[in-house]
Amino acid sequence: MLPAPRQPLVGPVCPNWYLTGILYRMQDYLVNEFRRQADARRAPAYQHLRRTLQHAIENGELTPGQALPSERELTKLLDLSRVTVRKAISGLVADGLLTQRQGSGTFVAERIVKSFSKLTSFTDDLRARGLDPKSRFIERGVGEVTPDEAMALNLSPGAQVVRYYRLRIADDMALALERTVVPQTVLADPSLVENSLYETFQKMGLRPTRALQRLRAIAFDAEQARLMNLPEGSPGLFIERRTFLDDGRVVEYTRSFYRGDAYDFVAELQSE
Repeated sequence: MLPAPRQPLVGPVCPNWYLTGILYRMQDYLVNEFRRQADARRAPAYQHLRRTLQHAIENGELTPGQALPSERELTKLLDLSRVTVRKAISGLVADGLLTQRQGSGTFVAERIVKSFSKLTSFTDDLRARGLDPKSRFIERGVGEVTPDEAMALNLSPGAQVVRYYRLRIADDMALALERTVVPQTVLADPSLVENSLYETFQKMGLRPTRALQRLRAIAFDAEQARLMNLPEGSPGLFIERRTFLDDGRVVEYTRSFYRGDAYDFVAELQSE
């Protein structure tokens, strides 16, 4: 049986009439959209709920940072089992549309806005949004520069470089894969970088002052998708960056693979 509109899922004392109106509208939307999804196709109930919540996010009925009704409330509102609700939510968490915070509940994921007009690091960007950035090193070590790396870093054949391959994480969600190459004449020991390369540069008095970047759309291959906990072929954004010191030296060559559902890249444009 499809659900009927319910009374608002709040306690006996509602803070004000405005909050009551918002709750009524959100509940009516979820009920009506769930009914529409169920009428449109035959599928398991968790898929109907997953599409309902995704539709609500895409149409602005659920906004970034907004808390979802609890599993218990959704169970009551839509006449579903707790298992069904949990399965639908876990799928959207895996897709990056929802985030779960221990002890706080489930929230609509907030997209990370990264400016192309300001030179910042992954760590800078995430901390500016109140998130806790972390790195998991997949590979790190020293080796001989490749021809492509030598061209990007202005190095001679045979030069030694430090390489990092990192999974960049915030709030337990994988956000990006990064392959970074630094001349060993700049960074002698790979272990000097614990989390942020730019923080290490800062300690050494080598903070980059400008960069050249290129961006294009990509689809994650099987290995990248596995590391990012995404389906193979998921959309992503590839950024190639070369950063420079004041004296013109190239100190970093990074190829980053960002998940496409978590980032918005913006640039300020001005007429001449």
